[in-house]
Amino acid sequence: MDQPATAHSWFDPSAADATAGSVETTHEVSRQWQGFMTARLVLGIALATLEAVLYASGVSHSQSLVVISAAYLCATIVSKLFISPRPLGQSFSKSWGALVGIDLLTFSALQLVQETSSTVNYTPLFALPLLVASVLGSLRLALGTAAGITVLMLGGSLWSYLGSPNNGAPYIVQSALAGIGYFAIAWLANHLSTRLTSEGQRARQSQLAATIQRQVNELVIESLPDGVLIVDERGCVRAANPAARQLLGSRQALRDAVFDLKDEAGWSPLLNLMRLSVGTGQSHEDDVTIRHGDQGPRRLHVRTRLAASQGISGESLCVIFLQDQRELEARMRTEKLASMGRLSTAVAHEIRNPLSAITQANALLDEDISDPRLKKMTAMVSQNAKRLEKIVNDILNVSRVQPYDQTYLVPAVPLAATVHRIGSDWATQNNAQRRLTILPGDSATGVRFDTEHLRRVLVNLLDNALRHTEDQADAIQVIAGTDDARHASVSVWSEAAPLEPSVERHLFEPFFSSDSRSSGLGLYICRELCERHDASLTYQRTVRSARGQPAEGNAFVIVFQLADAQVVGALTETSTTPWQPNLY
Repeated sequence: MDQPATAHSWFDPSAADATAGSVETTHEVSRQWQGFMTARLVLGIALATLEAVLYASGVSHSQSLVVISAAYLCATIVSKLFISPRPLGQSFSKSWGALVGIDLLTFSALQLVQETSSTVNYTPLFALPLLVASVLGSLRLALGTAAGITVLMLGGSLWSYLGSPNNGAPYIVQSALAGIGYFAIAWLANHLSTRLTSEGQRARQSQLAATIQRQVNELVIESLPDGVLIVDERGCVRAANPAARQLLGSRQALRDAVFDLKDEAGWSPLLNLMRLSVGTGQSHEDDVTIRHGDQGPRRLHVRTRLAASQGISGESLCVIFLQDQRELEARMRTEKLASMGRLSTAVAHEIRNPLSAITQANALLDEDISDPRLKKMTAMVSQNAKRLEKIVNDILNVSRVQPYDQTYLVPAVPLAATVHRIGSDWATQNNAQRRLTILPGDSATGVRFDTEHLRRVLVNLLDNALRHTEDQADAIQVIAGTDDARHASVSVWSEAAPLEPSVERHLFEPFFSSDSRSSGLGLYICRELCERHDASLTYQRTVRSARGQPAEGNAFVIVFQLADAQVVGALTETSTTPWQPNLY
């Protein structure tokens, strides 16, 4: 069913066809113009040759016919070389005179001269200028040309009748009938030409719409996150979108435009599922695992659909849809996260009221007691109550229920001292002094970030680096520095294998992890904490110097907003106090 065209529809060819249609119309007029010009030239050569032969053989004794034919041949050559193609328009014009008028005058003169000196009938030649006017001009111009031809023929017949009344009457009747036939030819030729032009325009519009739709379909398929393969019965992949080439996990799939599923042993599950679909003539769906020698296993959810080929052979084509199982599981975990977020927000609100009561009761109790041991207990209760209150605020901040509490954000944090202290304590707790190298940078650099949140971010990044590196010197490097006048950065680099593209795309999504023992929330929370402080957390593959030689590794870079230099100097003096880790 045809859809109504709208002004904003991609498939409405009216706007795009405005320019293309004019180009096609000009090309069509030029083609028809050159066709008629060639026909006139051939006719001129034939007339000049015929009249010359008749005159030389003595059949015709009129030099006028030879002269008229030669002049017509010269006129056709000049018009073909110097007149540019154009439509004849609605009425008589210079183009009509040069293209049609010359023919009418020439054929009329030949017909008038032959009545006294030749037996050749030139009346059928009027069909050529009539067709030119009908095809290149309007209906009115075509009928006007037919009327002119009829008048010229009747005038010649009347002249013959006046010269010979006994033999002129049949010529008048013949001219009248020929004129009627020319009117019919003019109407039919113009009607057919208009119909063909209209059909040609509609065909161009349909072709343009089909081209736009094909391009949009290809764009959609190319940008799909799921893989799409088109495979023939022999297992040859005719087409594949970029997502499918990435999921296949082979250099051949990334390099070759057309490849075969039999070329890689890891693709055998896909080949078997395709053959099963082609053999049974039904669609199938299954979970498969692709294994390559130098890579880890890839778990894919595969769906097959059969489609008839457009080729002459009529072989069946199988469309294979590939989905990464980890992405499907991540979507399910994201839905769970949304539910858990709503639940945690509700629980956080409910905790606030009893927590406030505990805090107030503890404060009142602290006022009434004097025993040092009991004082120590009330201080412990107060400290942990404040810690619980901050945890509640963090949950609400991550769930975006309320904006970040600026009371927790100190004016500036000395970046070098803070990074060195956090890194050193982490290395001591994890027995990783040999692996970790810290380059804290300028001690006068201060950033706007909460110290506790910065510790959580750096510890999480260092824990991830520890899981993926070997026990070697300089395997983990923390480098701090100033990027420009407004930004500073901290890079946590680890010498490890590159991340898989499917993992890198979803690196900061919640519950998405390549490690089955990980919850997948660490990097998500780190990024959320960075965004709360107008900072950013990104991943990049970089080369650093490790053990005196270049080494490739994974780097997580935090870009901070610089703080005021006056505040940094005051805070640097207090940063020398020992750091006590917060225990949750």
